[in-house]
Amino acid sequence: MRLFFPQWRHSKAAAIVATFVVGACLVLLPFVASEIGNAWVRALAFAALYVMLALGLNIVVGFAGLLDLGYIAFYAVGAYMYALLASPHLTNNFPALAAAFPDGFHSSIWLVIPLGAALAAFFGVVLGAPVLKLRGDYLAIVTLGFGEIIRIFLLNLNQPVNLTNGPQGITLIDPVSILGVSLARPANFFGISLPSVYLYYYLFVLLAVVSVVISIRLQESRLGRAWMAIREDEVAAKAMGINTRNVKLLAFALGATFGGVAGAMFSAFQGFISPESFTLHESIIVLAMVVLGGIGHIPGVILGAVMLAMLPEFLRATAVPVQRALFGEVVVDAEVLRMMLYGLAMVLVMLYRPKGLWPAPEHGKQRPGTAENAPSASIV
Repeated sequence: MRLFFPQWRHSKAAAIVATFVVGACLVLLPFVASEIGNAWVRALAFAALYVMLALGLNIVVGFAGLLDLGYIAFYAVGAYMYALLASPHLTNNFPALAAAFPDGFHSSIWLVIPLGAALAAFFGVVLGAPVLKLRGDYLAIVTLGFGEIIRIFLLNLNQPVNLTNGPQGITLIDPVSILGVSLARPANFFGISLPSVYLYYYLFVLLAVVSVVISIRLQESRLGRAWMAIREDEVAAKAMGINTRNVKLLAFALGATFGGVAGAMFSAFQGFISPESFTLHESIIVLAMVVLGGIGHIPGVILGAVMLAMLPEFLRATAVPVQRALFGEVVVDAEVLRMMLYGLAMVLVMLYRPKGLWPAPEHGKQRPGTAENAPSASIV
């Protein structure tokens, strides 16, 4: 197969090298950031979560070619799932549960991760089933509506039965605990004391690396090739015997699992969640990460996620001092400047790098010295 698709090996090597380089940088950066405070480490932890979200959305948008503007709904499903299973909210509002669990719910991470993935996958199928025959703008509008429906449900499910506590959100969420070690407290390893934010950071980096490995394996599998066949020409893929309905549903379901796990980790990290964290704006930001980095290219998606996730913290640290030094006052607020740069970056990318900053290698184009350029053997 490598004779016919030599770029596969090259693409896989690039993805593996990018993963190790990014992982090494992420491991070393906290020690550099500790010189200026834990705010940068916290930003890096969120960057790792965004890498997971972007990789999940890349399965739907990049591999299968299905535009999804409601992806943040799966993030919300995972976050609320963990919040309900690891907080006193349910036992405080449902006497029957309080009698059955007098000590409250304190779910283990080993239960949360598979349950969050399974629940998000279920909602991915719920979204995917009605939209299998939609394409383009119609698909975007329906997925956008799905994301807003989930957010509005979370906002209003505080009556007549208080399930989500409405706009007030859910508080007192338990932190992640691994082998009896709570990540909410500092821990000592080989004489080195690591604050809580470092522990969460390393957990998120580990989950992001696992997500990268899963994405690589999916991309090179028969299922991944079926996704890309549908992306290029759905009619031709169906004519070749691909069950486009099931393959599309698998894209929505598997992409949603990444969002569900990331949402559960976000809920544990914050200790508080509310519907305001899962707006359309967040879906657009995750989509921008995929488009900016390189649709369908795992290293490019990682690059885009890290860049856009770290941009707010960078502007927060530099925009105000630089403007005061140049103009004597703050001319443009850091948040406004961030959105301006988002928009400018997307315009420039669409004009000059429509396939992203790190696009995927084009299959079918041979590099010098490969089989296509070699002299063909004579047929006897």
